[in-house]
Amino acid sequence: MISKRSSGILAHITSLPSPFGIGDLGYSSQKFLTFLKKSEQTYWQFLPTVPTSSIFDHSPYMSNSAFAGNPLLLSPDLLFEAGLINRATLNEYPELSPYRTEFKKVKRHKELLLQKAFKNFLPAKESGFEKFRKENEWLSDYTLFKVAKELFQSTAWSDWPTGISRRTSSNLVELKNSHRERIEYYEFEQYEYFRQWQLLKQEATRQDIQLFGDLPIYVGYDSVDVWANQDIFQLSKLTHRPTHVAGVPPDYFSKTGQRWGNPLYDWQNSSPIIKEQLLGWWAKRLQHLFTQVDVARIDHFRGFESYWSIPEENDTAVDGEWLKGPGISFFQEMRKRLGPMNIVAEDLGIITEEVATLRDKLQFPGMKVLQFAFDGNLQNEFLPFNFKDPNSIVYTGTHDNDTTLGWFLSDQLNDNLRRDIKKQVNGYLNDYKKIHHDLIYLAQSSISKLCIFPLQDVLGFGNDCKMNSPGVPTGNWRWRCGEEFLNDEISNYLRETTISFGRGRKK
Repeated sequence: MISKRSSGILAHITSLPSPFGIGDLGYSSQKFLTFLKKSEQTYWQFLPTVPTSSIFDHSPYMSNSAFAGNPLLLSPDLLFEAGLINRATLNEYPELSPYRTEFKKVKRHKELLLQKAFKNFLPAKESGFEKFRKENEWLSDYTLFKVAKELFQSTAWSDWPTGISRRTSSNLVELKNSHRERIEYYEFEQYEYFRQWQLLKQEATRQDIQLFGDLPIYVGYDSVDVWANQDIFQLSKLTHRPTHVAGVPPDYFSKTGQRWGNPLYDWQNSSPIIKEQLLGWWAKRLQHLFTQVDVARIDHFRGFESYWSIPEENDTAVDGEWLKGPGISFFQEMRKRLGPMNIVAEDLGIITEEVATLRDKLQFPGMKVLQFAFDGNLQNEFLPFNFKDPNSIVYTGTHDNDTTLGWFLSDQLNDNLRRDIKKQVNGYLNDYKKIHHDLIYLAQSSISKLCIFPLQDVLGFGNDCKMNSPGVPTGNWRWRCGEEFLNDEISNYLRETTISFGRGRKK
């Protein structure tokens, strides 16, 4: 996948500078592509771009659709350019924080804007609209799901009237016929999202930037994916609730493990019909994703080798069991159906030899995180001199980590440990200056073909700019970068260090 030494930045689209309270697919993304090119970066990595919900604090990893795009990312500027809103409407948009995404305010104002745009949208005159409907078969179920959520106001689709929850054809037809305008609104929302996305992708191609997306292995229970594909998940025939859910067992970090609560795929089902439905759904999901991105990271890759199955009634992940995943045959089948795919394996945490073997047989790059390297153990696999395979991606940190500066200054590190870390880092560099620059230096100088830096590490920001704190249910996903920080000084620094280690764009 990675043909030459290169470099990139991890920054979710929501975090980009924008006058509309949240980064979007318009000028903020276009300007960031220009910043990347000027800084000699080749990859832009971001988090899942699916719809988010206040129920899950707008986590991009808990969506109601694996196929739809997040309407909060729609650009008001591009709506104006398309003639869907006028200048006065654009100017009425309120001034919101440039440093935090205030999701409640953004959602309210974006929805008002989109409703005005929809009134000016004429499907009959939009040549691509009918084509979009026909080419995206997921759209019909998604729009019905959105309408049903509005109608029944329940916490889960299994609480809907039986005819709708069990997808009786006559009930679905009646639902569609009774709410045609609302369904068309949601069709418009998605049509405009993917129109804007293709403009972004064209610009990325023009600037020779690789778009690096993210694919969560699991989907949320209260999602259109589970509602529309009930047979491929482990659900009770009586209640339609999950019989078993996803998570990870107890480990060093948690005595009770992590109970995520996502329904599990029915990989163990012996029915050829169910197996084909499951493989078909995955093939459509991957195919759809790769129309948007050049590279995709599969979150919790180890779940394809084996996965932790927890009885749904359990409150913790203690009493579960490992079950075999679909393994290499799954990816062979996907390649057979879709051709080559640029996939990165998220292989962090406790990884068994079997998981590493699966990753290596598939030749998927794995991840190396430098914040995990400095524990005094010279055999630590995250120390750069222990890297064995150039087909890997080295990170200073990820969206789930403290920022590098925050990690170094964290109260969780006592003075002795911090002194030891400083000494160990300094031992490799002999020129200790700034911890975030030091780790970028180490990453750039490593044998890994690709290195990725969270934007916060490039800028040297602390933990007040952290993107996500796993296990903390609220207050995440809100950090935004002020426009003033993406300046020439930062760009010049990145360009010089990138070129110095043979990772520049022109070689």
